[in-house]
Amino acid sequence: MVGRLDDERGAVLVVSLAGLLVLSSVVITAQHPPARIGLAFVFGCFIAAGELVRIPLPGAREAAPLGAAAALAYALLGKLPDGRTGHTAWDVVTLTALATLVGALPHIGVGRAPRLDELARRLLTVAFAAAAFRPVWDRGLVGSSVHDNLRLAVFMVLVAVLAALLDAVLAAVVRADRDRSPFRATLRGELRNLLGLGSAIAATGVLIALAAQTMGLWALPLFIVPLLMAQFSFRRYATIRETYRQTIRSLSRVTEVAGYTETGHSGRVSQLCVAVGKELGMSEQDLQDLEYASLMHDLGQLSLTDPIPGGATVMVTHDDQVAIAKLGSGVIRQTGVLDRVADIVERQADPYRRPHEAADLTLPLASRIIKAANAYDDLVGDSRESSRRLEAIERLRLSMAYDFDPVVVQTLARVTEHAAAHAL
Repeated sequence: MVGRLDDERGAVLVVSLAGLLVLSSVVITAQHPPARIGLAFVFGCFIAAGELVRIPLPGAREAAPLGAAAALAYALLGKLPDGRTGHTAWDVVTLTALATLVGALPHIGVGRAPRLDELARRLLTVAFAAAAFRPVWDRGLVGSSVHDNLRLAVFMVLVAVLAALLDAVLAAVVRADRDRSPFRATLRGELRNLLGLGSAIAATGVLIALAAQTMGLWALPLFIVPLLMAQFSFRRYATIRETYRQTIRSLSRVTEVAGYTETGHSGRVSQLCVAVGKELGMSEQDLQDLEYASLMHDLGQLSLTDPIPGGATVMVTHDDQVAIAKLGSGVIRQTGVLDRVADIVERQADPYRRPHEAADLTLPLASRIIKAANAYDDLVGDSRESSRRLEAIERLRLSMAYDFDPVVVQTLARVTEHAAAHAL
């Protein structure tokens, strides 16, 4: 239980901050409602609709681009053709929270409740944008129209960029704790993700707020529709990627069905590899390649006339391991789209360093991880006995001089120890 709480410290912190913020804003808004209820209702409908059609993203993420863009636009909206809007930062937080809850209710009803930390991140991001923009606007420190003062547009863009960066930092805090990965590496990954959908959300929010000064509320559907089309593209991409992953998982089970490896071996090795890769700070693309390669690392065994007892390649000679790796990579390379994965599989049997030589810097980190994780699972299998786990780790440590990367083995030891503590 303590281990689980440690993994969720970032999420608990983010959710707690958002909860306190929402509670305060609701109390203040109830005492001083926004001057233009109709305006709040229109933006609230778009925020709720955005939450209703939220999309899954790679890396076990979810996003609500439409809702996030509408909430950001409301935070940055200072003037309509018929006059100033007059809502406060507290009003923005209250509206975003209530509308998001309304949009999430159908998902909750069918058992697809959104992650609280993701909702909290969106609230905190919008709250930051509103807190940074609205006081400056209300005091007249920027022009009342983009045509009169270009500083308004520049300031809006600056606020939107800073809000997006805050979201990336919050996401990195949560994921670094949850995945036990280095914060800096996780933050770099979140910043890379920001260049895609995050930049589209920020740009759409700013454009709506600027265009609404002359177009009124027609700016909402005008700029939301392109983002909606982009959202459909992201959804299709996520669906294709998940189908691709399931196909590879099915292919990886061929060796198990044929009796060449133990049931569940490829899945366990893949799970270990991804956990080690995350803790070592691998990028999302590298983690994906690692996952695919670890799932298919034993495909070369299908070429064997006599199966290896238990499929434990750690028990055969180095030459046999190399032959299995090359045959497996050849099968993968025939797909024409997984060359990087094939390269990883081909070198999974290579030693970390050879006698009287320095470490092989050309050996991919993913290959080193698979070599160690595969050997560990060959020795432990699906056993939960602590003694077998410790004996396997000790055996890997005894081979760190040449066969296994010491950093990978030490990380694998921490990952398996952590997993064992969670299983208690």
